[in-house]
Amino acid sequence: MKTKRTRVDREGRFKPLPKAGNGVQLLLIQSVDHLGKQGDVVSVKRGYALNYLLPQGLATVATNHHKRMVEKHRARLLEIEKARLASLRQLADAIAKQSVTIEANANEEGHLYGSVNANEIAAALKAAGFHITTDQVRLEGPLKELGLYTVKIHLHAEIDAELKVWVVPTVTSETPAGEKQGDSRIKPKPKSRTRLKQTVSKQIRPKPISPKRLRPKKPRKSNAAKK
Repeated sequence: MKTKRTRVDREGRFKPLPKAGNGVQLLLIQSVDHLGKQGDVVSVKRGYALNYLLPQGLATVATNHHKRMVEKHRARLLEIEKARLASLRQLADAIAKQSVTIEANANEEGHLYGSVNANEIAAALKAAGFHITTDQVRLEGPLKELGLYTVKIHLHAEIDAELKVWVVPTVTSETPAGEKQGDSRIKPKPKSRTRLKQTVSKQIRPKPISPKRLRPKKPRKSNAAKK
């Protein structure tokens, strides 16, 4: 047999909830999306308060004592937030002075075969010592051409940094240093040392003397001897 739950059973250890219009009034202990920030006094439906906000420790009954405690805590939080904002502003200034270079394959007109996206920019920043997530890189669209771009880096609701991104063509090692690109003239291959020695020896080798040249010549008879 089901028994009807009393108001004390439903609300448990919580004090009677102050009414506010058609709902109840609570003091937020933590910030809740689409509802309010920490320390705000909000009006919500009774079921939402009893089934979610109160059991999860996100809110409490808005008594004067709780309000004073939250105000003291809020002052401390404001100091922490100010220090955090100052640190983020310094980070924004450092990013603004930084530039990253990303190589990409492109045609002669400067159009990329692919595109440069937020992942590559975040990785380039990480390599430079800035720990930025992909979600913080705000692109209006993928970068599809070579050139210099200014990309927004979102650090806080009140702070954005501007990063300079160079998109340059990929450097290949096919063209030797110092040689002009597009020089397609065929260069003769250097001869090996063995072939070079053989060529030189052929050039300086003396020609053999024939045996006929070594025979002594017969003396010619004079005209007086013939007579």
